Amino acid sequence: MLYDQILSAKKESKKLLAILIDPDKVAVESISVLAKKIKQSPATHIFVGGSSFDGHHLDEIIIELKSKTDLPILLFPGNPSQISAAADGILFLMLLSGRNPDYLVEHQINAVPILEKTNLEIISTGYILIESGGETAVERVSKTKPLSKANAEYVAQTAKAGELIGNKMLYLEAGSGAQNAVPMEIIKEVSNRIAVPLIVGGGIRSKKQIDEAYTSGADLVVIGTAFENDINFFD
Repeated sequence: MLYDQILSAKKESKKLLAILIDPDKVAVESISVLAKKIKQSPATHIFVGGSSFDGHHLDEIIIELKSKTDLPILLFPGNPSQISAAADGILFLMLLSGRNPDYLVEHQINAVPILEKTNLEIISTGYILIESGGETAVERVSKTKPLSKANAEYVAQTAKAGELIGNKMLYLEAGSGAQNAVPMEIIKEVSNRIAVPLIVGGGIRSKKQIDEAYTSGADLVVIGTAFENDINFFD
C-alpha cells in the first residue's frame, strides 16, 4: 500500500520526493524524454494533476509514464474530471485553508461514483494554501484566499484540525509557480504539531530549498515548475 510505504519512510526518517506533472503542460509525445529524466532523478513518486486541466489525454499520459518508469503515480486532482483509473492512487484533497464548500466536500461527493469504479488507493489529504507573493492558480480556480505566512500558529492549528478530522496526510502548498516557497518556520510549526506525514510543495526552485524543507520537517517534497522549466534540474 502506498500510504503504508509513506508512513514507513516517515518512521525511518527517509525523505521522499515527488515530481508533479501538470497534464495541461505535457504532451504524450514528450513523456519519453521526461520519464528518462525522472528516472535519473532522486524522485520516489510522481504526482499528476493541475488546478484547471479539462483535457482528454490524462489516461494516455499516465499509461505512458507507467510504461517508462517504475515509480508510483498518485493523482493530484483539481476536480473530479481529473481522476484516472490508470494511476496507482489519489490524494483525496480537502482544501482546509479555504471556505469554498465545493473544495471542502462537494467535489469529493461528486468523485465518489467515479472512484468506486476504480482500484485507486485513496489517501485523504488536507490541503493548505499559504500566501506566496501573488495570486496562484489554486487561489484563482478555488476562489479562496491562502492563509497568511505571518501566522504560523494558525496554519499549524489548521493542519492539526485536518489531522483530527481524519486526514492521513497534510499538504502545505505555496501554489504552482509561486514566487516564494512555504516559509521554513511554518513547516517546522506544522511538523511539530502533527503526527501524520507532511507534504510541502510550491515555489521550490533549488536543491538547497528541498534540503531546507526536509530539515524543517517535510516528509515529502514536491517540485513541479522547476522541473518543467529545467529537466536537468538534478544533474
